[in-house]
Amino acid sequence: MGFPLHRPRRTRQSDAWRRMVRETRLSLDALIYPLFVVPGRGVRHPVQSMPGVSQLSVDEVVKDAKAAAAAGIPAVLLFAAPSEKDALASNALDPKGLAAQAIAAIKDACPHLLVWADVCLCGVTDHGHCGHVLPKGAVDNDSSIETLAQVALNYARAGADAVAPSDMMDGRVAALRRLLDRQGHATTPIVSYAAKFASAFYGPFREAAESAPAFGDRRSYQMDAANSREALREVLLDIDEGADLVMVKPAGPYLDIIRQVRDAVNVPVVAYQVSGEFSLIKAAAERGWIDERAAVFETLTGIHRAGADLIITYWAPDMARWLNE
Repeated sequence: MGFPLHRPRRTRQSDAWRRMVRETRLSLDALIYPLFVVPGRGVRHPVQSMPGVSQLSVDEVVKDAKAAAAAGIPAVLLFAAPSEKDALASNALDPKGLAAQAIAAIKDACPHLLVWADVCLCGVTDHGHCGHVLPKGAVDNDSSIETLAQVALNYARAGADAVAPSDMMDGRVAALRRLLDRQGHATTPIVSYAAKFASAFYGPFREAAESAPAFGDRRSYQMDAANSREALREVLLDIDEGADLVMVKPAGPYLDIIRQVRDAVNVPVVAYQVSGEFSLIKAAAERGWIDERAAVFETLTGIHRAGADLIITYWAPDMARWLNE
């Protein structure tokens, strides 16, 4: 029997009822805050395409990390944009390089805050690609994964609580796991950007991380936006190679992928609400077209509801405040 016996509105009629029967609940424990570190001291350089986000020198990134920890945010994801870039990714391999300095400084100041270190070559090479480039411009997979493993080891030695390869080279999770285990870092988790799509939503990030490719694009290694079966294949391969957590990036346009991954695996699923998603909402809110807070809660709830256990979001500090109000 239907209406009038069945009246689903009965448990929607007040805020108290809606809170009691809510199926998906956002928690601060599920949020990771991205941070961008650059050379210098006392640097807090606003990213024009990402209102409220800044590039930070090591001393300033420590301040933001301490604030995040004090607010109850459990983890940060660190990106480094050194001024010295070369074809060999030398700065990322240097124990005194920018990322290694920032990791060590954050861990010294906030020992209980988890530091996830993004592992890629795009922000530290002069060509801006995620792997080594051959003379004719192709990105070489096998030499790249060996360098990526060395970068991950450098970050683990600096104190990173997790390494997060974002390059999308084949076999890189296995290469990282092998080297980390061999060098005494068997307990360092790998957070794999397992299904990372070639996306129009990365534009603002490339300003923040100074990682735009000098030529071509990344479609030969990042995934085609049209493919879902391939995404699941990539995820399962990374788990088989030793990934402890798997990521879908971007989040909003790929909620169906998040759900498929969540249904297929037994490891934590991470989703990255990327820069373009952030900037679109910020731009509309600045013009008074939407309510920023409401839009953030709705989008993050949608990502969580789709199956993401953890969400990387630039709104983590705002959410820390909003969830406690």
